[in-house]
Amino acid sequence: MFHPSRRHLLAGGAALLAALPELPAVRAFAAGVEAFVKGPPVADRPLVQVSPHVWIIQAPDGFPTPQNQGMMANITFVIGREGVIVVDSGASLQIGEMAIRMLRAVTKKPVVGIVNTHYHGDHWLGNHAFAEAFGEDLPRYALPATRAAILGVEGDAWRSAMVKWTAQASVGTRIVAPNRDAAHGDELSLGDVRLRLHHYGRAHTPSDLSVAVVEDGVMCVGDVMMDRRIANMDDGSYLGTFETMDRLRTDSDTRIWLPAHGEPGPGVPAWQRALFEGIYEPCAAAVKAGRSIEAAKAAALADPRVASRAAETKGWDNNIGKYISLAYLEAEQADF
Repeated sequence: MFHPSRRHLLAGGAALLAALPELPAVRAFAAGVEAFVKGPPVADRPLVQVSPHVWIIQAPDGFPTPQNQGMMANITFVIGREGVIVVDSGASLQIGEMAIRMLRAVTKKPVVGIVNTHYHGDHWLGNHAFAEAFGEDLPRYALPATRAAILGVEGDAWRSAMVKWTAQASVGTRIVAPNRDAAHGDELSLGDVRLRLHHYGRAHTPSDLSVAVVEDGVMCVGDVMMDRRIANMDDGSYLGTFETMDRLRTDSDTRIWLPAHGEPGPGVPAWQRALFEGIYEPCAAAVKAGRSIEAAKAAALADPRVASRAAETKGWDNNIGKYISLAYLEAEQADF
């Protein structure tokens, strides 16, 4: 039999109070309950230095669970003479708080900005912790479309989903959206190191930012590329991803590619591109030949670039069929 915990009862009470007429006393009590209800802290994870100015907290898993408390995306710190800029702040208030604790072990310099690479919640829900620690007006940069999505249905959907996926471990996190619009070619300076922003259209989402740490030759690619994790392509484009990858190579002197999921290194683009080409090219060939989506799936799964990655890729069994289907639909649109 289910026995609700005190936290469950308080959370339910806050939701009930929110539905009552907006009396000042009711609002005040509901706000107090909501502030009290907060998920447990996230265990410390070490900072790892990637380059002279870049440090990361690497996520252990590719997907949110009660066990990892939503710690599914890498958090990047660029530490310069004039402070710290965060690239993607994590999936909850609690993860952001852990990240700040870890940062303090390396530097006492203030966080002076955040870049949110896109609107999926594992990349921005941690903004809450940084706003509490460094001020609500802390600059938080994103493309305008990312900002609009977070302030719209995507923001609420991601916050609610993360609470569900983590069995309420992330409860207490509030939406703290980007507050500065960014554009392709913008630069942020920390005095001795620059961050240059890149956007080339739809890739993983319609509004992906990649962030070059210019002096270090590091490119933070968000979810445009991943390492041994199958990317969510529900909002994305295979052809757009190929174009973005090509343009990033042309427009930067990148030596280390830093994905939000997986290990940074020089080989990330090759791993991602081979997998995506192995998915998309059989689908495009099937469309050209008038073959069915089932035939395209069979061809893609048999392609060595795809088959060789099944055992090492997180989320494979649950997602590969869907993402082949999306590739087939995109190939149909491209052939129309």
